[in-house]
Amino acid sequence: MPHPLYVAFIWHQHQPLYKSPVAGKYRLPWVRLHGTKDYLDLILILERYPALHQTVNLVPSLLRQLEDYVQGTAFDPYLELLLSPIESLDPQKQQFIVEHFFDANHHTLIDPHPRYAELYNQRQSHGHQWCLENWTKTEYGDLLAWHNLAWIDPIFWDDPEVEQWLRQDRNFSNSDRQRIYSKQREILSRIIPQHRKMQESGQLELTTTPYTHPILPLLADTEAARVALPNLPLPRNRFTWEQDIPLHLTKGVEVYQQHFGRQPRGLWPSEQSVSPAILPYVAKAGFNWLCSDEGVLSWSLQHLFRRDDHGNVLDPELLYRPYRVETAAGDLAMVFRDHRLSDLIGFSYGPMQPTVAAQDFIGHLESIANSLKTRQPGGGTALAQPWLVTIALDGENCWEYYERDGLPFLEALYSRLSEHSELKLVTVSEFLEEFPPTAILAAQQLHSGSWIDANFTTWIGAPVKNLAWELLTEARRVLANHPEATLENNPEVWEALLAAEGSDWFWWFGEGHSSNQDAMFDQLFREHLIALYRALNEPVPSSLLGDLEIHDGPGDHLPRGFIHPYIDGLGDEQDWDRAGRIDLGGARGAMHQASAIQRLWYGVDHFNFYLRLDFRSGLTPGVDTPSQLHLFWFYPGRIHHNSPAPLANLPDQAPLNYFFHHHLLIDLKTQTVRFMQAREYYHWEQRTNNVQLGLNQCLEVAIPWSDLGIEPSCPLRLVAMLAQDGCFQAALLDKALLPIEAP
Repeated sequence: MPHPLYVAFIWHQHQPLYKSPVAGKYRLPWVRLHGTKDYLDLILILERYPALHQTVNLVPSLLRQLEDYVQGTAFDPYLELLLSPIESLDPQKQQFIVEHFFDANHHTLIDPHPRYAELYNQRQSHGHQWCLENWTKTEYGDLLAWHNLAWIDPIFWDDPEVEQWLRQDRNFSNSDRQRIYSKQREILSRIIPQHRKMQESGQLELTTTPYTHPILPLLADTEAARVALPNLPLPRNRFTWEQDIPLHLTKGVEVYQQHFGRQPRGLWPSEQSVSPAILPYVAKAGFNWLCSDEGVLSWSLQHLFRRDDHGNVLDPELLYRPYRVETAAGDLAMVFRDHRLSDLIGFSYGPMQPTVAAQDFIGHLESIANSLKTRQPGGGTALAQPWLVTIALDGENCWEYYERDGLPFLEALYSRLSEHSELKLVTVSEFLEEFPPTAILAAQQLHSGSWIDANFTTWIGAPVKNLAWELLTEARRVLANHPEATLENNPEVWEALLAAEGSDWFWWFGEGHSSNQDAMFDQLFREHLIALYRALNEPVPSSLLGDLEIHDGPGDHLPRGFIHPYIDGLGDEQDWDRAGRIDLGGARGAMHQASAIQRLWYGVDHFNFYLRLDFRSGLTPGVDTPSQLHLFWFYPGRIHHNSPAPLANLPDQAPLNYFFHHHLLIDLKTQTVRFMQAREYYHWEQRTNNVQLGLNQCLEVAIPWSDLGIEPSCPLRLVAMLAQDGCFQAALLDKALLPIEAP
């Protein structure tokens, strides 16, 4: 019988435990704010399209915290300020408000609201101190209100009270702010019942995660991190507390059953991290299936998934199917997500026009179906067997970068999918029940890795991450020396341990990820361990009394995630906050001693490579600096035509004397570009391009991957030089290359 292409969306909803066991209250507001913006609207939009079925993963630590807010027992510093009379705000509280109550993407959550945008622009234009010296009670009252109103999802804007607040715009009273909090609790109270209702109707499948979102393979043995990277530096003391795995799984199942009255069938292993050691525990806990990433499957099969120039997998029959994994405790099914398609929604579609993004996504699904048809015996115009494309991603953070929190995009996507005769959205369990997996993956064949680069370096390996593991290992040993401290008679100590084993603390330590709350994540990790020692009446180690690392703001660093900057030459700080950064001032050569260009920023998304240069204040680019910026690319391991840089007086030193394949010339005076590609006989040929250029307070450039003509995951190296009328003046990075990889 002919089949449609089956598609399983899995949305992962997660927040770590923000409640401090030391202070007895919440440290951060993200459960409350994401709860009013992201969890309920996602499934209310889906409910309008009953033919579309999806899977949602609700982490137990999130469910527990939602309960606290609904019951009115959860208070965080942001909420306490919202409910405080303006007259009670002392200078310290005012400073906290000015610093933290703009924590939101300003393009989508601040700019659409005139009063909120007005206050934000005052802070950006005049600085924090000016606000502290000039703002009155009115400004503080409005900012407190708007930080909470902006996080109420647009799907609720037709609520009479919300509609009235949006029209009011300013002059919010204490009573107004208290009513806003009541509205937040009203929205939060609907989240769990709506999920339960849609699961009972069959439109949703709800899954769960180990209790506090730990990396189970690392709990079993931190040596698992060396499966992917044998030389990875690890903590001196090995963490091997495999017995904690069933505790996380059991408590996760218990929380799920309390809320939904049934056994969960699917498991979202935290960070999609898996290893052979965890599989028997997952089966014993009663799960039928679990999910992981394309990269983990690639390592497991010892097969590299290659993609064409459009990002589509060239051997789809290996990825788009479930696998049966046999364990001593029973069989499990595993599905592996399409990494690129998941990331397109998670990281790259946000700035696009919603209907264009929706059609692009559906185009990829259609290409997968067509590829499978051409590869099946005898070809044919329909799929002869069932295939499953798994799209699995974070279900909350990405929408902050979409117009109206993703509502136009999801409506465009769902309306097209509802009408598409060859695409069918299913829950994972629906597919597995009708089409049990036939492909077998031996348990010991399963790779030990996560959904980030199929390894565990996000959570272990860096010095501060290893230090955190050392502290956790020591605390776990202390608990093991107290056999009398059981889960029944000392639940506090076990709750503290499980919280400290969560993945989020390790995520924020070290390079790679950073936020405005890095120091607070550091503190929360230590507070959970402090609570463990206190629950055992043991002395608290001095190493837990101070920050594990210095949180002193940005210096040079690698990219921390995808970026989507507006190319207008203004250098918006939020647009570039996850970009890589290199400071160019100081003694780095003749050009750098003058510091004409003080800083270089760079980053990527699935469509463009981005570059930004910050000039010294007061300089006119192209007048007080060399008039040309030349960017040169070469591609390690690729065979094609290359040519030397066409500049006079070019030093005969690496990497300036390398041969390159692409050349972008940016004229800083005329603000024009020329894009060239190397041809035979060391010639350069001008090519059409879609490069975007913005030159105002800084230089911003977006170079489409399609102009470079490279496939996904291709490594490339960039050399940047300044020239005057074609005559070399300086290299921006001296002898350094800028390493880049296309997503």
